[in-house]
Amino acid sequence: MNQFLSIKKQIVAEITEKKSRFIANIIPVESREQAENEINKIRKVYHDARHHCMAYRVLEGETLIERSSDDGEPSGTAGAPMLNILQKNELCNIVVIVTRYFGGILLGTGGLVRAYSDATMKAIDTAEKVVKVLGIQMQVTISYPEYEKFKYYCQKNEINIENVVYEENVVCNISLEEDAKERLLKDFETKHINLVEWKEFDKKYIEKSIIK
Repeated sequence: MNQFLSIKKQIVAEITEKKSRFIANIIPVESREQAENEINKIRKVYHDARHHCMAYRVLEGETLIERSSDDGEPSGTAGAPMLNILQKNELCNIVVIVTRYFGGILLGTGGLVRAYSDATMKAIDTAEKVVKVLGIQMQVTISYPEYEKFKYYCQKNEINIENVVYEENVVCNISLEEDAKERLLKDFETKHINLVEWKEFDKKYIEKSIIK
C-alpha cells in the first residue's frame, strides 16, 4: 500500500443512547504497539467504565494489521462494526476506542451495533483527514545564512520540516516523497541550494495533503 487515508490528530466524540454514554476516541498511530498503548491509556482515563470496545488498522512495513474487540459486549455488536467502518472509509494507521458507561437500559444487539457505529462515525466525521504516502526521512544540515532560503525551498517543494535543532549549523529533520528527494539532491549538486551535509534514514508514511 503506497497511499492511504488517516487523521491529523486525536478526536473525542460522544453520543447518548437510552441513558448509556458512548465516548469514542479516534487516534492516529504508527504501529500495533502504539495502538495497544493508546487502548491502555483510554482504559486508565475511563477506568470506571464497563466496556472499552476497540478496532484498529495499522500498516507495519507491507503488512496490514487489523484487530477488534467487543470487550464483554455480545459478540459482533461493537468491535467488528467499528472495524468495518474503518475499512469502508479506507482509513488506516488509526485506532478507535469506544467507551460505554451503562445507563441501566438494555439496548439489544441491534441497538448496540447502531450505538457503537454512530459513536465511531461521529468521531470520524469530526476528524481532519490526511492522505499519507510512502516517503523518506532525511536529516539536512544548513548554515544559518541559508536557512530562510531552505525553508522557502521546502514550502515550494512539499517537503515537511519536522524538527529543527540550532547548533553550529541548523540541523533539520525532514520528510518528503521520493521524487522530492531526487529533486533536492539534484538541486544540491547544481548548487541551487546549499547544504553542509545530508543523511537519509528509513522510509515512513508522510502527510501528502489534508482533507477538510
